[in-house]
Parts: sequence; structure tokens; C-alpha cells
Amino acid sequence: MRKKHFTLVEIMIVVAIIGLLAAIAIPSFIRARENAQRNACINNMRQIDSGVQQYMIEEGTFPTAGDVEAGHEVIEYIDGTAAPTCPASDDEVYSIADQEEPSERVVCPTVDTNDDHVLPGEG
Repeated sequence: MRKKHFTLVEIMIVVAIIGLLAAIAIPSFIRARENAQRNACINNMRQIDSGVQQYMIEEGTFPTAGDVEAGHEVIEYIDGTAAPTCPASDDEVYSIADQEEPSERVVCPTVDTNDDHVLPGEG
């Protein structure tokens, strides 16, 4: 009576297939994560820019340039509690530039390393 076992060659083939699948899947997961972070960052900047526009309509002037942190005048036009942070950074806040161009008003804290974290221009 013969016992049924896997041979070394069969085990090596299975390990090679799993390694090949992992080599294909891992870069796709990393790309998907980066795309999700970029999209979340752009949506945060849109939200802040909407707050800047509402502030400009109500107050008739551009808000104070600088970091959008608790206590900043634009916070009450966003959600009133806390400023959103970039998901690609560790709790770094966005800043408002002293610019009138919509694509340059709100600046991501990681714009130096993530050059695609930029609010698209209007028009």
C-alpha cells in the first residue's frame, strides 16, 4: 500500500505560483491606496476651498493665509469642529495661500512629495 504525499517539485510549483500572484497583486494594491489618498486629499481641498468661497462672499475679503487649524475663520464654513488633514501625511493640516487663483488657494501639506495633490483649476 502506497502513501500519498506531495513531492518537492509540486510544492515548489505551488509556492512559485503564489509568489507570482503576489508580485502581480501587491503593486496594484499600492497604486489603489495612493489613488484613494489622492482623491481624498483633493476632496478635502475642495471642501476647504468651498469654505474659503463662502467666507469671501459673507465677509467680502480673503481669509487669513496660513494653516487651516482649529480657530481659523474658515473652519466654521467647513463643518465647525476640526480641519481635515491629508490622508497621505500624519495629521498635517492644509494651508490657505494668499492667492486668488482657485487651483492655488488651498495647499496640501505634502505637495512637495506628492505633486498630484493639487486642486484642479476651474474652467
